[in-house]
Amino acid sequence: MSTETPSRGPQRRRRRRPGGGGGGARTSAAPVVSPSNSRESAPFDPAPVPFPSLVTDPDLLDALDQRGFEKTTPIQSAVLPYALEGKDVIGCAETGTGKTAAYLLPILARLLRGNREGRSSGGVTRALVLAPTRELATQIDDEVQGFAYHSPVSSVAVYGGVAMEPQSRALAAGVDIVIATPGRLLDHMRNKVGDFSHLEVFVLDEADRMMDMGFWPDVRRIAEALPPSTARQTMLFSATMPDEVMRFADTLAPGATFVQVGSRRGPAATISHEAKVLPTREKGAFLAKYLRKVHEPAIVFVNTKIGCDRLARQLSQSGLRVAAIHADRSQRERTDVIEAFRAGRIRTLVATDVAARGLDIDAVGLIVNFEVPRGLDSYVHRVGRTGRNETSGHALTLADPSEQDGLREIEQAFGIVLGDVHVSAAPHGKPATAGSDEQPADLQARG
Repeated sequence: MSTETPSRGPQRRRRRRPGGGGGGARTSAAPVVSPSNSRESAPFDPAPVPFPSLVTDPDLLDALDQRGFEKTTPIQSAVLPYALEGKDVIGCAETGTGKTAAYLLPILARLLRGNREGRSSGGVTRALVLAPTRELATQIDDEVQGFAYHSPVSSVAVYGGVAMEPQSRALAAGVDIVIATPGRLLDHMRNKVGDFSHLEVFVLDEADRMMDMGFWPDVRRIAEALPPSTARQTMLFSATMPDEVMRFADTLAPGATFVQVGSRRGPAATISHEAKVLPTREKGAFLAKYLRKVHEPAIVFVNTKIGCDRLARQLSQSGLRVAAIHADRSQRERTDVIEAFRAGRIRTLVATDVAARGLDIDAVGLIVNFEVPRGLDSYVHRVGRTGRNETSGHALTLADPSEQDGLREIEQAFGIVLGDVHVSAAPHGKPATAGSDEQPADLQARG
């Protein structure tokens, strides 16, 4: 269990995890060729298979059963046969497809097998997962706790914005699995806290986001302080795989098995897309009216922190249950907002790109880009907060007339049509019932 949070049992999911496809005969998938280079995906069968056919550890099987994991998703079907054998893996798949379990299950299986065979070294860290954001790090740690509840494996999430001392104690004690953001982990390593000399598994999650956020130098320094690639298993995962990320992956794990599930860059096929062209000054009023016709939780992405706060105030004054989240908010504030959103106390989350990666929140039916995102990858990761686990989702982009070139770029890159929308119709799903998206009357009066 985690050294930072109280022990808790595996929680049942509200729905069974999808297997990534229906039944029928299983056929091997043809190799996928990356569009910008000749790197081919290793052959794999994307059909769902029962987890007991791949995972044999009884503690892991108990956790999978109690959490409602029945069959693999396509990325899990592709990765697990290689990763469970200890091979280095580079995995590329759309967001919300189960990449976290694709690397955590092999890590836990390896550590538990070592414990039973008496090969583990006490007081040292045996697995390291790097993630670009605090939110993703804590989410991964929660997943470790769920899978490892029946086992003696320990974990800790290490990230900035909170006190270092509890993290230092966990690292010094030799917690089994460390999930960390690069900057905070480097702070600890500079203080010579933690022993990574016996590291068995090194994972980079959301690698392209780390590149976008400028973490490459930190990741390189961390990798150089670890055992050589020949002495550890390395896995790298991301929703997109730009050439720069692929080159870096090749230096971290030469000869790694490359697995690509779906498009290398595009959004999931479960997401529908629309756009509305209107002057920036009219966007807030249009969005408030639009959101009243949506009965599902929504995330609205804004390009700046100031704009994020401003829009949240405007929507709140319109009677909507809204909160803002961005990098200037404290970790406690960010956590409280996310939990309120998960619990349904907040219907609309207004966010900068801090929330575009890693957050796995059930039933987000709508993503709104309040401006055209700055880059194609940003569009993919933002809209990837909906349409997860084979559910349907919808993405709306609001564009000033000066931003129309950005809309055309999105259409051309991903082969989608961003038709204009009208506020008289709900974007998808059922119209909201009275008050479902709005604050109570007393809160509106205080607006």
